[in-house]
Amino acid sequence: MAKIQITLKRSVIGRPEDQKVTVKTLGLKKLNQTVEQEDNAAIRGMINKVSHLVEVKEA
Repeated sequence: MAKIQITLKRSVIGRPEDQKVTVKTLGLKKLNQTVEQEDNAAIRGMINKVSHLVEVKEA
């Protein structure tokens, strides 16, 4: 499977709890932190939910 790099670009302060949990589940804790995840439907769904907070690149 392909890998994707996910970077947290905007803060989760003031966001709904479900978006905070989604960002945490993706493995992101700090601004500008980048994590590498497998590219699958579950991860893509989470990215779609918080797309306004993260930046995604193909690895």
